[in-house]
Amino acid sequence: MPNILTRRREPFTFMLYLGMAGSCILFLFIFLVFVRKEILNQQIPLHLPVVFWWSTLSILLSSLSIEFAKHAFKREKFFTYRVSISLCFALSLLFLSFQFFGWQQLTSSGITMANSTSGSFIYILSGLHIVHTLVGIIGLTVVIRDAFSNLSYVDSFIYSVNAPNQLRLKLFSIYWHFLDALWLIIFLFLLYHAS
Repeated sequence: MPNILTRRREPFTFMLYLGMAGSCILFLFIFLVFVRKEILNQQIPLHLPVVFWWSTLSILLSSLSIEFAKHAFKREKFFTYRVSISLCFALSLLFLSFQFFGWQQLTSSGITMANSTSGSFIYILSGLHIVHTLVGIIGLTVVIRDAFSNLSYVDSFIYSVNAPNQLRLKLFSIYWHFLDALWLIIFLFLLYHAS
């Protein structure tokens, strides 16, 4: 039986998990800074944009659509796969739109990074998540391009049994669920501290 420490691992999977671990540490550090400031200042009044509820719903639905896409891909239902992956793309753009509308709500309320500690944390946390989401959308664009370049059943089947293509979809779905979970944690953290 091979040793778990010496067993050969797929390098892209390892790099993805390493990157996600680094992101978790970054966000954890920001959470700790917020909590420390809150302890020192007793209270940081935090006003969460209402539209963040809609962005949360859109990213949850996008995560669900990527699961539908994965199952359709495995069952060789390529039309359903293309529809689901396209829906994920549309929902990811909707998520970004809601995030920017949230920023507009903050600025129209006079909350900026310059004049509000809580506003700074909202902008930083959501902004960093937007950067992570944009990276995910680049990956999603590659997946969609491949899905629509193989429109015939035979081409789609050949594409689906290719191990690197299966790995690409698997890694993308892991990353997308990570984005979903990360936003949910950020949202619940902000919601808990909201006034």
